[in-house]
Amino acid sequence: TMDYDRNKALLLELQRAAGSGNDRCADCGEPDPEWASYKLGIFICLNCSGIHRNLSGISRVKSLRLDFWESNLIEFMKNHGNLWAKAKYEAKVPPYYYIPNSCDCMVLRQQWIRAKYERGEFLDTQVCQDPCSAGSREGYLWKLGKGRRQFQKRQFLLSAREGVMKYYSKSKGPKAIISVETLNAMFQVEKIGHSHGLQITYITDGQTRNLFVYHENGKEIVDWFNAIRAARYHYLRTAFPNVPEPELIPRITRNFVKEGYMEKTGPTQKEAFKVRWFCLDSQERNLIYLKNPLDAFAQGQIFIGRRDEGYEVRDDLPQKAWVKKQKPVITLVTPGREFVFICENERKQREWIDALNRVITQL
Repeated sequence: TMDYDRNKALLLELQRAAGSGNDRCADCGEPDPEWASYKLGIFICLNCSGIHRNLSGISRVKSLRLDFWESNLIEFMKNHGNLWAKAKYEAKVPPYYYIPNSCDCMVLRQQWIRAKYERGEFLDTQVCQDPCSAGSREGYLWKLGKGRRQFQKRQFLLSAREGVMKYYSKSKGPKAIISVETLNAMFQVEKIGHSHGLQITYITDGQTRNLFVYHENGKEIVDWFNAIRAARYHYLRTAFPNVPEPELIPRITRNFVKEGYMEKTGPTQKEAFKVRWFCLDSQERNLIYLKNPLDAFAQGQIFIGRRDEGYEVRDDLPQKAWVKKQKPVITLVTPGREFVFICENERKQREWIDALNRVITQL
């Protein structure tokens, strides 16, 4: 019992030790990790510990509080730790490679952990891949077809050197040639209804176009995602040679900052309210709306400028507007017109107002 209590106290002290990096999960950065891999010498969160359990030859996990820790294991943890592991296993992470956090979907975190410890992809001995070759890929993905009815197997081809992504249906030529300049990709597990679901967006004829794809293999879909990021990174480096790296990285790919249903009325504010699916893209400063979440094309988009340019969000109605339902409303004021939306409840109203205000106040 004395050993048990003393070792537990020593372990928790190690986890909190300043400058050790042990106070955050070694894999996703979640604060106050309650688990550890005593084979790798790292402190990890509950979610990442579940992934480590499947790496039985490489990693073995225990709870900091619930399991008994032998003195030799405490000594091992003391000599290793998260900063040590980062220096070893993340020595050569390419700048375009997406490092997931605790909010990211399972497949991203799973493949990051496997890439580090199982495949040793970022060890010092590895040669860092040139983004141009890393941003070139060919293979098949399941793509949601017209009418959102079923997924069909389609051949995709990505070339960072040519600055394009293409996909083919059964016909000879490519169905679409997508410029890497406007290409974006984000994981959309719930929306697509597949644990490897990826949403690819790009601009065609001034309109945002959505492709919804997945691959049965987790590594394959994450490799596609990082290949798109490598191609984008190569494009950004070439197009903006003087922009410092820390400013380029967040622009490689992006997630929508908020998505969900609201009701929208027309320009005279006398039209009937219609339910629409909204996506807020803070980087492009666009509020995009679609009839259905999985539509290929948006019905429209609203540009959101800065407050000093006459943009504002309010939680009340314009004077001449009238709403039959007693539900929370949002008025988005732009120099051209006022857009009126109805939210499901006050919590959603507050979330949308906060998200829209963040875009208005960003430089």
